[in-house]
Amino acid sequence: MAQDTTVPKLNFEYWLDKAIEWGQATTLESQKDVCLHLPQLQEFLRQIYETLKHVDSIVAIQHFPLIGQLLGRLCWNPFVIGYDESQKTLMWCLCCLYSSEPQNPVELKANSWIRSLLCHLLSSSKWESNEAETSTFISTLGYTSADYYCHLVKNMVFSLVTQLRGNQFNGLNTQGRVSASRVNAVSLFCLPLITLPDLTPLLETLLLYHGGASKEILSSEFLEAVNEAFLKKKISLPESAIFSLWLRHLPSLEKAALYLLDQLISIQWHSLEEVACVIKDSLLPQAASHPAIFRIVNEIFKYYIPGDCPRLYFLSNLRWPMGCSPAKQNALLETDGTPEVMTIIQVFTQLFLQARQNENKQHKFPLKAYFPYHHQPLITALLRRPFELPTTHWSQHLKHISDMLKALVEDTNISSLADLFEIWFLVARFGEWLDIATEQLLKAAVEPDALLWLLAFYYCPQNENQQRTQTMVEAQAVYNHLMMLFSCTVLSIKDLEAAVHHITDTEQCCNQHLITHLLTNFLLFSSGGHMIAQEFIYHITETTDTRKEVCSLLIRTAYRINHNGKENQRTVKLLNELLQKLTLKV
Repeated sequence: MAQDTTVPKLNFEYWLDKAIEWGQATTLESQKDVCLHLPQLQEFLRQIYETLKHVDSIVAIQHFPLIGQLLGRLCWNPFVIGYDESQKTLMWCLCCLYSSEPQNPVELKANSWIRSLLCHLLSSSKWESNEAETSTFISTLGYTSADYYCHLVKNMVFSLVTQLRGNQFNGLNTQGRVSASRVNAVSLFCLPLITLPDLTPLLETLLLYHGGASKEILSSEFLEAVNEAFLKKKISLPESAIFSLWLRHLPSLEKAALYLLDQLISIQWHSLEEVACVIKDSLLPQAASHPAIFRIVNEIFKYYIPGDCPRLYFLSNLRWPMGCSPAKQNALLETDGTPEVMTIIQVFTQLFLQARQNENKQHKFPLKAYFPYHHQPLITALLRRPFELPTTHWSQHLKHISDMLKALVEDTNISSLADLFEIWFLVARFGEWLDIATEQLLKAAVEPDALLWLLAFYYCPQNENQQRTQTMVEAQAVYNHLMMLFSCTVLSIKDLEAAVHHITDTEQCCNQHLITHLLTNFLLFSSGGHMIAQEFIYHITETTDTRKEVCSLLIRTAYRINHNGKENQRTVKLLNELLQKLTLKV
């Protein structure tokens, strides 16, 4: 952000000259001049803050090299900080300059200076009437002013934490004596200082404090500010405090989920390990062990789902998340259905299951708490991780899933698109089984109908005008053609032209996706596919709009093979080569 577009250089120099001229406002003339200019000064400080909050501390210093002099002088002017709004805005500006991860001695020294100014501002209102006596008292104790105020803040934080935690004192529980208005006031007091490390114990205590009130007692501004600071990694808090924040403040949870999705969609991945690391670092999978958080995140994810009418029906009939602006709503409605979204949701689900597995059994919620309206046997089958079963049992397990799903979908009680969407989304969350189904069709001796139906349902959940039936017919034809070629050790592009025509000629995008899935697996796992894989995938991604889809599929396959470790090295090498070329072009 350019300096001269937000806070003009002339104004900055003008106020710095004023601050030098005023000093500590010891003369009647300077005091009158401060009071005369306070409204304009407050507006100027607000402009500075609006600029600072959008940049990190290094960029801020580059834009305003003299800002330390200005803020320092203003902080020690009693007539400036005597005005509550100016004092608060000065605190906000100082917190913006604080380096959460100082990289050198200069930043460490700057942090120390900022802390001393903040401590001074915090304590000034109490002591300004007896400043001379206070200075003498501090000197007698052997402290400098900065040290004294720093200890004062720490003691104040400790006192508030002790009070809020309800420590026993003379047999009395003090928590019951803390009024809701008092707790609310404390939360507002924390606003300008949230990123100050000394305040972390108080933030944690406030987030975990309830006090028996029937409604939220912490200010919404405080909850939003803590969430914002956490998302931008400006503060570090225990998991329990973050989980409590999201449970008590729905907008913060919604913003965290949307922030995670935006973050992952905006970067280029090279592996699912990268995706898993970002998702796990967000704490959302761990927090989702609480059913209320799981179900809310689940609803938010649905707004990002690519697909046909079930998704659009759902989007048009449900409330948008609070963190979703009108512009974001339009973007989601117009999305081209990026395959990365489904991959993100699938990885999130796997991490959620891991977090739930690691929970203490006594505190573990039943599955029905997470999926209250779904067919429980189907959920149990989908929840089985592939590594929990011998590979020889995969096909049978997939047939079992397909049979249950088909019975549900063809049930006459499933009449609305919303009901169909819910079933489809449940299956989509566990997409690892869909990838394995495609692989099993080509590698294992299986009855293909059940597995093809499962894939047809995923790619074409509706059967209006026999769409799914037509998808099955085309998929069956391509599958039969591929199986005839599967054992051939020498193949050419021409041998696969019939399958390519099914992708380029079909009008239904769901057919294109399913056939692309089959073809990609054929190239990875067939004897002759390895020889033409790079050339063929380059051809198919150049002639059709499937580059991201193929790349996402290869990344998921590489992740599964790396974790199972049972695939031959030739396939692993081919996967790595394909990913290297595709990710450079995406």
